[in-house]
Amino acid sequence: MKIFVDTGSLEEIKKANDLGVLDGVTTNPSLIAKEKGVDFHTRIADICKIVKGPVSAEVVSTNAPGMLKEAEELIKIAPNVTIKLPTIAEGLKACKILSDRGVKVNMTLVFQPLQALMVAKAGATFASPFLGRLDDIGHDGMNLIREIRTIYNNYGYKTQILAASIRSPLHLVQAAMIGADVATVPYKVLEEVLHHPLTDSGLKTFLEDWEKSHAAKA
Repeated sequence: MKIFVDTGSLEEIKKANDLGVLDGVTTNPSLIAKEKGVDFHTRIADICKIVKGPVSAEVVSTNAPGMLKEAEELIKIAPNVTIKLPTIAEGLKACKILSDRGVKVNMTLVFQPLQALMVAKAGATFASPFLGRLDDIGHDGMNLIREIRTIYNNYGYKTQILAASIRSPLHLVQAAMIGADVATVPYKVLEEVLHHPLTDSGLKTFLEDWEKSHAAKA
């Protein structure tokens, strides 16, 4: 499974990239707005200098012509920019036009399997089901991943399932076991997956034994 980090912070992206496991980045105007006074296009350009994989940059228009106009500006930034569009009728129109041109598209805000089917038919590179937001309203976000995986496998769609709105390491492992192609996670989740009390205590014991053995030789 590919791992993307979901953030607008260059510091977090650099840290995630240094781990050696980062495959891409997803971001949006809301995340970049948290960075205080940062220009959206400039930040996308800065991210693309750090990360070689796909960098999803989201449009804010709600009609296809506006989306396509924004997309033209975004794809000029770097060859690894992926255009992030909302899963609405106008977004589907823009997705088809862009995908036919060979532009990578990430269809976001997917909340049910038929939306995922439609974006795959429109040629989306990624479909982004939002797991945490479904869980928040009492639905099973992971079941959505299962349904999409079955549909895509049934018909051989190449669109990648990008599990989004990941809230915890448990979400990440469940998405991986079900067969999501990609998971985009906050940096804090990446930090959490590397921690386990037995790993910490085991390392502590090894280091203490090392010190004891050297002290004995002295």
